[in-house]
Amino acid sequence: MSRVLSYGSWPSALGADRIASASRGLAQTRIREGAVYWLEARPDEGGRQVVVRRRAGRTEDVSPAGVDVRTGVHEYGGGEFGFAGDAVVYAAGRGEGVFCTGTGALRGAIAGARYADFVASPDGRFILAVEEDASAGTEPANRLVSFDRENGNRQVLCGDRDFVSSPCFSPAGDRIAYLVWDHPNMPWDGTELQLQAFGPEGAAGSARRVAGGAQESIFQPGFSPAGVLTFVSDASGWWNLYQLRGDTAVALAPASAEFGRPQWVLGMRSWAFESEGTILASVSADGEEQLQRVTIETGTCQRLHLPFTNIGGLDVEGDRAVFIGASGERAPAVVVLDLADLRFEEVARSFEWQGDVARPEVIRFPSKGGREAHAFLYRPSNPEVAGPANERPPLIVKGHGGPTAATNSALKLAIQFWTSRGFALLDVNYSGSTGYGRAYRSRLAGAWGLLEVEDCIAAAEFVSEQGVADAARRVITGGSAGGYTTLCALTFHDAFAAGASHYGIGDLEALATDTHKFESRYLDGLVGPYPEARERYHERSPIHFTEQLACPVIFFQGLEDKVVPPGQAEAMVAALARRGIPHAYVPFEGEGHGFRRAENIQAALEGELWFYGQMLGFETAAPTRPIEIR
Repeated sequence: MSRVLSYGSWPSALGADRIASASRGLAQTRIREGAVYWLEARPDEGGRQVVVRRRAGRTEDVSPAGVDVRTGVHEYGGGEFGFAGDAVVYAAGRGEGVFCTGTGALRGAIAGARYADFVASPDGRFILAVEEDASAGTEPANRLVSFDRENGNRQVLCGDRDFVSSPCFSPAGDRIAYLVWDHPNMPWDGTELQLQAFGPEGAAGSARRVAGGAQESIFQPGFSPAGVLTFVSDASGWWNLYQLRGDTAVALAPASAEFGRPQWVLGMRSWAFESEGTILASVSADGEEQLQRVTIETGTCQRLHLPFTNIGGLDVEGDRAVFIGASGERAPAVVVLDLADLRFEEVARSFEWQGDVARPEVIRFPSKGGREAHAFLYRPSNPEVAGPANERPPLIVKGHGGPTAATNSALKLAIQFWTSRGFALLDVNYSGSTGYGRAYRSRLAGAWGLLEVEDCIAAAEFVSEQGVADAARRVITGGSAGGYTTLCALTFHDAFAAGASHYGIGDLEALATDTHKFESRYLDGLVGPYPEARERYHERSPIHFTEQLACPVIFFQGLEDKVVPPGQAEAMVAALARRGIPHAYVPFEGEGHGFRRAENIQAALEGELWFYGQMLGFETAAPTRPIEIR
């Protein structure tokens, strides 16, 4: 028989230390000459990233011991490694150099510059890469460059646009394609697909735009085995697959579903050719993903029935595919799939967990202004404990980062940490989230700080009215843009009893004038052009209205954060101190935008739980890192 204990105070076998040290990040799955590769982030090694290979049943590290395979391009990185002939090409640190296994440093690379998105010509002689050079002027210069491995020459292929990404070679090596865009656009707003000839001496002639524009987002260009340029475009209002036939972009399988993703990081892949006539694609609809086979001639899609609702990093070679797969019951894993019989093997998992899990429930809920929004609901779940019959659980509302991004239904131990202790949790895909078409993604145009906050409050009220949670014990949490949503909800509304801001934004004007190049004009679309819309920035910045804030807040902040600098959290902390509102501030040395080190991940989880216990009135163990509530 289960013990009866107050919600929030349940004992759980899922400790923060286990989550912090045992969960490894998995990304950038690739398959080449029968071997499977991926990038693995290891919190127990300070967040170090390693290129790992699985070949002939054996798993081994490919990148050297002690090297952190990482790139700081756009600060968020991505595309950290690629291939050139038999060599693996990888970026070390955040500007420490580019290396090829077996041959050492890549000749021609600029010292101190950052590189990513590596792709080689079919013969392995030329390597294309995105280059970010901070020595070029007031903001870094982003270029597409090629390196000739025979003579070490570096050639700039595109250096006159604000951003460039996603280079690819045709199978014959005679053409390259890539994406470009300029301020104030972000890649999900509008990008251009460029096509350029390539010859024995490198790029030949001028590039020409073949698709895209300021109001059309192109994602992941690539060539078919026969050399037909293929890409994803949202020209229809949804990110769908297209091919270039002559000078015309032809839709392959029109659908109210997303074949693309927001390009926050480089090297993203959601589709791959299985043959000249078929494409394997990860397709997102209603917040969940599935693997589909697209037949080009008929324009039809066939779902491959697999136990995964989240699929990323897709790559295909012969009759095998590889991807990162997960679901509400399955941890993220490197999955190798036999395309003939759909048998699969998980060759690496992010973490091992055999305990009970709270499963996500997909919900749609009404919000202000007649809008409908989306979320995943997790109910308290612990087979050893039950809550009192006359009590409802506290509710955590979580806003994702971005804000042009989305949460998903993959099994996350950080969510199970809360549900196993008696919390209900709402993971909200508010207005502006991706995965629901361009119209939904564009809702936040000029409305950031308003609509997503209203949606989070509406989600909380929706489940409270259904008796799922205690309306008096609702808290809100989020990181980065989700931290901004948290601070806006607590400052401008009276819907939550407490909150937690993880590297969140309190001052929009400070963000507009002090952030990195990639997002330096992001707020033009979300709020308005700066400084023309300065009054709007002021009106939506919690830092200017702390007299309206009357509930406790805990702040977690990396002191090396270049995206949301520590001054944002410190200004909010100072304002709360002047008002005498209970608060806590937990800074982390050596951390940037997000926490990579196991001890800091543990401290953030334990600290947030303890803070809620102190503020909502239930017992919980003290965190291993002492926290002072001021």
